[in-house]
Amino acid sequence: MRRSDRLSEIIEIIRDGRLHLARDIAQALGVSVRTVYRDMDTLAASGVPLEGERGVGYLLREPVFLPPMTLSMAELEALHLGMAIVARAADEELQAASRTLLAKVAETASNRRNTPKSWGFGVYPLAQAQLGFKHMPKIRAAIRASERLRITYHALDDTTTTRTVRPLQIEYWGQVWTLSTWCDLRDAFRAFRIDRISACVRTGQLFKPETGKTLQDYLNTIGTDRSN
Repeated sequence: MRRSDRLSEIIEIIRDGRLHLARDIAQALGVSVRTVYRDMDTLAASGVPLEGERGVGYLLREPVFLPPMTLSMAELEALHLGMAIVARAADEELQAASRTLLAKVAETASNRRNTPKSWGFGVYPLAQAQLGFKHMPKIRAAIRASERLRITYHALDDTTTTRTVRPLQIEYWGQVWTLSTWCDLRDAFRAFRIDRISACVRTGQLFKPETGKTLQDYLNTIGTDRSN
């Protein structure tokens, strides 16, 4: 585990406001107690509001609580892109903060169903988020216009395909955005991780709602495990 990732994990552990012993943190992360001490010194020096000391334990003080709020998909997209930039360009403190912030958003963001395991979200690096954001304007515009897209998609099994799809909606799963579509190649509904779309072209071909191919039809099928 990289040190920046470990610092982020430590903040996640101690942000519940309770006292945590260094040996318990070390056991959870698979490192030595001495390493935890060094990491705590680094976090404190970078301004993280820690309380405690060696042999006593540590806790995170002065948490900031925001009132409940509702975010639009565009606002979530802006937040996610900002965190991706911070994760690559900022210092260790802000990199750690970007990860914990997005984790909090992911915990509370509502969606219709559980995250499909086949999309491999557990190994998704936050810094890669920006790979798919370049396609978002085209995708949003095509959804509004009911216009087919031609996409080149690189699946998790390393296969690459080019398809024409009817874009139906964008969904957020906590660090990962997906495009729900009717896929002409498979003649079925398919959802694509947007960060794995390498090319996206608006075709100019408009489509009209057809029974069995609409967003509502797609929502009626969710929960069915389909491969790409």
